[in-house]
Amino acid sequence: MSAVPRWALLSAGGAPLFLIGGWTLAQAAQPDEFDPVRQTISALAASNADHRWIMTIGLAGLGLCHLITALGLVTAAPAGRGLLALGGLATLVLVAFPQRPAGGSMTHVVAAGVAFGALAVWPALAVPRRAALGRDHRHPPDGSAPSGPARWTAFAVAAVLLGLLGWFAVELFADGARIGLTERLVAAAEAAVPLAAVLAALASERRR
Repeated sequence: MSAVPRWALLSAGGAPLFLIGGWTLAQAAQPDEFDPVRQTISALAASNADHRWIMTIGLAGLGLCHLITALGLVTAAPAGRGLLALGGLATLVLVAFPQRPAGGSMTHVVAAGVAFGALAVWPALAVPRRAALGRDHRHPPDGSAPSGPARWTAFAVAAVLLGLLGWFAVELFADGARIGLTERLVAAAEAAVPLAAVLAALASERRR
């Protein structure tokens, strides 16, 4: 019997579908002057957005998918799973406190920051400690994949996500012309990583 349940694959695959499908449909419902390169995802679910329910459902589905995937990805270390769940929970919080046209919402901004940060860092903490401490890297004691490549891959993924997040932060604080584009890049990458993690875990189990 597989340690990682099959429903985790469904939730992990649902995350990018909810996110990208949500913003694609929501953008199509906006007036012609909406600029996805300049304007954020949150603007599509803002209290004054046209058909805001589309992106609201997309973001809520994204958050729930991350929570379910964190529950099912039992081969990952608790710290990594906890951050993945935190990212999902923070996404649900920002849905509950949408962006407002006047004055903004501090809760929304904080929740978005927590979600982006947690979803960028979690891969680096997801490699189980028992694998990292295996004496023989060719044949780890628990039969898992070699710890060295797994750790460095996880760190590389986290570094890429943090790099994208940093680019978005620069655009955001500098009021750049590519705020929406950079946000979509980092959000899509963060939504896809849990799917890659679940697929890698299932592939590793099949090899064993």
